[in-house]
Amino acid sequence: MGRLIFIAVLMVVLIANFATSEVAVDGAVVVGSSNPKEGDKLAMVQEEEDMDGGFSSLDGMLQWAIGHSDPGVLKERSEVAQRMSPEELNKRQTELKELLEKLKMPSDAQLMLIAVNDLDNSSLPLEHHLRALEELLVLVEHIDNAIDLQKLGGISVLIRILNHSEPEIRTAAAWVLGKANQNNPLVQKQVLELGALKLLMKMMKSDTTEEGVKALFAISALIRNNVNGQNLFYQEAGDTMLQEVLSNSNLDIRLHKKSLFLIADLAESQLENENTAEVSFFSNRLLLKAIVDSMASSDLDLKEKALYAIKNILLLRSTTEVQLFRDFCKLNEVLERTRQQLNDLREEYAMDVESLRKEVNLTFLQKLNKVTQAAL
Repeated sequence: MGRLIFIAVLMVVLIANFATSEVAVDGAVVVGSSNPKEGDKLAMVQEEEDMDGGFSSLDGMLQWAIGHSDPGVLKERSEVAQRMSPEELNKRQTELKELLEKLKMPSDAQLMLIAVNDLDNSSLPLEHHLRALEELLVLVEHIDNAIDLQKLGGISVLIRILNHSEPEIRTAAAWVLGKANQNNPLVQKQVLELGALKLLMKMMKSDTTEEGVKALFAISALIRNNVNGQNLFYQEAGDTMLQEVLSNSNLDIRLHKKSLFLIADLAESQLENENTAEVSFFSNRLLLKAIVDSMASSDLDLKEKALYAIKNILLLRSTTEVQLFRDFCKLNEVLERTRQQLNDLREEYAMDVESLRKEVNLTFLQKLNKVTQAAL
């Protein structure tokens, strides 16, 4: 009983300290919903979450409060509190409880649900939707949060707004989807099943540079290390999409670099999955020509990415590509011009790119020799 009286008195003292402190509660988010469906969604992802505002016990809360109180003020107010009547003590305890409710911080799941509901509310202004997408962009970087996003209905909402009339919204939605898909096979499966890939590929035709960049980022994240996603990309004429990007010199160089990186990654995936059937994607001569032509750029990073793409394609089992590289793309001539350009540069990065060029040239000649020997 003595402990309970002490706690009651201490709580009264602490409420006075809280009330005069600089702790900002006016802007705190108090999460609650009268919508039973929202409650169900949160229950799915928060069964084991502690909803008591971050303190594992009353003792923990008291220890924190004592540690953050002025000893002199604490003693003075303790003496005042001990002279209070039981009714006054109960009133102060109620005030403390209300203050703690205000200080309670929402969980990631609650924050995501709020953001998803804002996105799903068409009556809200554009600024609210953009702010909700910015919050989701941070939250979904955590793999578990990205998985929970679908349970909260977020993936479906994001895919729907890929058709939004405002480019800013479409761009931000693609960015969030890309973040959620990164190294997350479960989310990749969900997004693919909901038909996002075709919408993202459509966004690549946008007149807005950032929309195209974020759409390509999302496509790459969606199909990376995902055989089903890659097969769907091939079926949706992904080779034509990338060829059109690389052939358009007016597009932002970031789109060219991301396209070459994706091609190299797809070829590497084919190499790693030996049982995967050969695809016509890598024998598209216009695509191969666009890759080789990228080496004419003065941007060393772009040259390097083009060389990596060519190298990985040359390592594939098929011999069709090497013949196209030789006869249609004139790769041997391009490699020689690139050697001369790199030798004229006196920077270390150029030397690294030259080393890669030599490796590509050797691989090219070795594979050509195999084709010649096989034809004899």
